Amino acid sequence: MKIIRTNSENKDFINLVKELDAYLKITDGDEHDFYNQFNNIDVLKYVVVVYVDTEINSAQVKIPVGCGAIKKFNNISMEVKRMYVFPEYRGKGIARKILSELEVWAVALGYKKCVLETGKRQVEAVQFYKKCDYTVILNYGQYKNMENSICFEKQL
Repeated sequence: MKIIRTNSENKDFINLVKELDAYLKITDGDEHDFYNQFNNIDVLKYVVVVYVDTEINSAQVKIPVGCGAIKKFNNISMEVKRMYVFPEYRGKGIARKILSELEVWAVALGYKKCVLETGKRQVEAVQFYKKCDYTVILNYGQYKNMENSICFEKQL
């Protein structure tokens, strides 16, 4: 497994986000357009992509299987965005490695905590963030009145 730091212009990140958006379009249902307007990737400067080794046509190659990003939320916080791992690679610790790398990066940039929003319908994501020591907070910003949203934070 290899983790790289990059930005939102990375082609593998762009392709992973397309997969994430297709998944979210299903789980978000009628609310997808509302949420999607806050997920423009062109503002993301701090992106992580995970690659794993696999064999294709008898050759070992690295393929992208997961991603995540952080962006400035306020003077002390970074917001975690665009977390995704291909379904067939889930349960292997990849998401935890992505989140950990983003948290380390946030600290290196001088931030004290991470915040994030996910949908209540993304049960696996909610459980994942709780396992990673994120605590539920009041919904913030554009998510304040969204019934499906659940917001988290973690002190770094």
